[in-house]
Amino acid sequence: MPGTLARPPLRLLVLGGTGFLGRHVVHAALARGWRVSLFNRGRSARGLFPGAEEIHGDRADPRALAGRSWDLAIDTSGIHPSQVRASAGLLAPSVGHYTYLSSVSVYAGLAEPGVDEDSPVAPAPAYVPDVITEESYGALKAMAEEEARRAMPGRVLVVRPGLIVGPWDPSDRFGYWVRRVAAGGRVLAPGSPDRPVQFIDARDLAEWMLRMAEARSTGTFNAVGPQRRLSLEWLLETVRVEADSGAELVWASDEFLLENGVEPWKELPLWIPEILPQHRSFMEVSNARAVAAGLTFRRILETVADVRAWQEQHPVPPFALPTLTASREQQLLRMLTRPASARPTAR
Repeated sequence: MPGTLARPPLRLLVLGGTGFLGRHVVHAALARGWRVSLFNRGRSARGLFPGAEEIHGDRADPRALAGRSWDLAIDTSGIHPSQVRASAGLLAPSVGHYTYLSSVSVYAGLAEPGVDEDSPVAPAPAYVPDVITEESYGALKAMAEEEARRAMPGRVLVVRPGLIVGPWDPSDRFGYWVRRVAAGGRVLAPGSPDRPVQFIDARDLAEWMLRMAEARSTGTFNAVGPQRRLSLEWLLETVRVEADSGAELVWASDEFLLENGVEPWKELPLWIPEILPQHRSFMEVSNARAVAAGLTFRRILETVADVRAWQEQHPVPPFALPTLTASREQQLLRMLTRPASARPTAR
């Protein structure tokens, strides 16, 4: 209408912003025309986004943010509860809405499928360690969620993803399978072909988080995908088709892999043995609440193609997990072709 004043662009503060998911959040926010500020230590990727303001400082002492205000804040980098306490506490008077990126690892039990947002989370430890380990990660993330809620009651969105994938993934967990299947040959595939897998493209997650933040949505959501059940075999076959690879999947049982010292999730990413019950349903978490709130997923073929294109331009990420070497994989494949009685245990 003539005379109607244009709405000013939203002001967004991203805590992080140059790594993996944060990079996609910033890119999507700038594409919306928002005014974006990044707060991080400035140790890498300086100047990555010329259209964004960079504020350098430490999570433990975020005084560089004092005296400023933003409409929205998205925290992609807070792990330890002390970090979130410091940032959320300082920002409480000057930010309208706070999105905290948590994890499905917060749940106290993932032995059975269908864990949802009302399921119990890991209890806080009697002693809060300064150093985060695999064992303490989930409980500390659950504590960090509470710190955000305590600082900004009624203004916090907690997002709990599982495995986040896509270009710029530093862990290479999803990338391992894209690279390995695309290379062809006999591929060692872990466990049952029908085992479910869950993951979400970082770009889908970033877009949804921005929509939720813009709407000032609050509450807790498991942001996992895809929308329908997906098996590991279906995923690996999708990679094979997209890459036009002649790969042959050779399936090895949980028992065989464990007996021969293969480390779940690390050496063979996405593999969580059914016979190790504590985390066997890590990739069978309910996403019904997030889907009802508008979470959508691009075609898996598109994610695979984009990861493969990114890999062609980038070496293995520096924080990639120590996955199976080619020689170790071939050793295991040879053992699978021998009679069981003739198989030595690999060391």
